[in-house]
Amino acid sequence: MALLDDVAAIAKIAATSLDDAAAQAAKAGGKAAGKAAGIVIDDAAVTPRYVVGFASERELTIIGKIAMGSLKNKMIILLPGALFLSFFAPWIITPLLMLGGAYLCMEGYEKVMDIVRPHSSHGDDDTADDGDKTSLELENEKVASAVRTDFILSAEIMAITLSTVATSPLWLQGGVLAVVGLGMTALVYGAVALIVKADDAGAAMARSANGAVSAFGRGLVLGMPIFLKVLTWIGMVAMLWVGGGIMVHGLYELGYPAPEKTIQHLATSVAAFVPALTGLVTWFVSAAIAAVIGLIVGAIVEPIAHRGLVPAISGLKGLFKRKV
Repeated sequence: MALLDDVAAIAKIAATSLDDAAAQAAKAGGKAAGKAAGIVIDDAAVTPRYVVGFASERELTIIGKIAMGSLKNKMIILLPGALFLSFFAPWIITPLLMLGGAYLCMEGYEKVMDIVRPHSSHGDDDTADDGDKTSLELENEKVASAVRTDFILSAEIMAITLSTVATSPLWLQGGVLAVVGLGMTALVYGAVALIVKADDAGAAMARSANGAVSAFGRGLVLGMPIFLKVLTWIGMVAMLWVGGGIMVHGLYELGYPAPEKTIQHLATSVAAFVPALTGLVTWFVSAAIAAVIGLIVGAIVEPIAHRGLVPAISGLKGLFKRKV
């Protein structure tokens, strides 16, 4: 709320409207954060891999660089772009949101396929020449790769946020986007920093003379690989349910309410059998159906993207380079 007050003050909005504006921004930001849960979980699950292989003392530095890149993505590129679209082409927000949802579905589908059909060659090309590079070059490459991945996830978070305040004044849209962008960055990369340093903390605790502290430290070190694996699974499922949910709600916004209403009816019907847990069961059934839809959408989008869009973009890049 303090941040929201600052945003409102900077915007120089009339004092009589500050309380309502702050409340609306907080509500919209919270709603966006809920919708973006799958993206945040996946980001927190994916990012630690970018510091694997580097010295322990460089881990926080690398995470800090990625976090700064994430803030630049959100504040310098995505926030102004979102406000521009909101003012000049608000009709395009829902299609863009669905495009991002399709990307999430594809990412989730690919992760499922990696489990069903594991392939050891994935990512080998990226590391084949690592032996010829300095540690600083490798670090910069890892940071650049992480920031590129963050751009897609941040774009989806900002689009979700914008969709919750699309009818609000432009100043409030900008304030909410800024607050949510800062909050999500702090949440994700703060969590990532804790995750990647948890084993170091556990190792230090394991050397303690206190038996209980030492045992907890050893448990922390042994438990982190399991925790990361569970987090990756949660992120995979969350991307499918969030992506599928975005696609379904996007159809509703575009004038095709049947899929969303059908899901709501099915979820409500199932929840009726468990009156004591109506809300939880309704959410679980809706999320499960959305995840299945996300898996189907991902299976459709994946070959289109990799066999059509990627070669086309590569061809255009090659043509541009030849002309230059």
